[in-house]
Amino acid sequence: MDLFSNEMGPSRNLLPKEGMVHYYGTIFSHEEANHYYHTLFSEIEWKNDEAIIFGKLIITKRKVAWYGDREFKYTYSNRTKKALFWTPELLELKKKVEEITGETYNSCLLNLYHSGEEGMAWHSDGEKDLKKNGAIASLSFGATRKFAFKHKETKEVVTIILEPGSLLVMKDETQTHWLHRLPPTKTVQNPRVNLTFRTIEIEEEIWIPIK
Repeated sequence: MDLFSNEMGPSRNLLPKEGMVHYYGTIFSHEEANHYYHTLFSEIEWKNDEAIIFGKLIITKRKVAWYGDREFKYTYSNRTKKALFWTPELLELKKKVEEITGETYNSCLLNLYHSGEEGMAWHSDGEKDLKKNGAIASLSFGATRKFAFKHKETKEVVTIILEPGSLLVMKDETQTHWLHRLPPTKTVQNPRVNLTFRTIEIEEEIWIPIK
């Protein structure tokens, strides 16, 4: 099932069952979206992503960065990353996303795709560090790209076009029952910057008084 931005609003759930995905469309003007794209592209501390697959270290062309309220440690693809502290622009974006979604976030994973040939395979964001069934807010800047969801059991696929300056939110049981991916394409030549605001569970420290 293909969905287009003029067919939906933030109140509509894109998924037919067992999950909740809302697409808010573009939440920035063209000028604002361009400003954030160029600022993030040039000022974020990008690094090539790493993953351990079948015991081998794989270094991707896609670049990533990890920011948050504190130096969170976050593990995925068998690699652990430590968060940097927010930049002023990321704090601005975090505030706007929180106001729109009514959710709160304490960290952000950023991805830089240099062209349409770079994408992301089917996966779900179910790492143990993440808040279970918590909201993940995805902001897109730069190139327009297709984004897809696939149900883990029925294999039903839902696709949507993500425009620059747009916001998509995944929450509730979405990560339990659905995979998602950014399919590669040869028709897109420009870079895309993606931000996913999320919540890392913080373990409470227990203090035992010394008698």
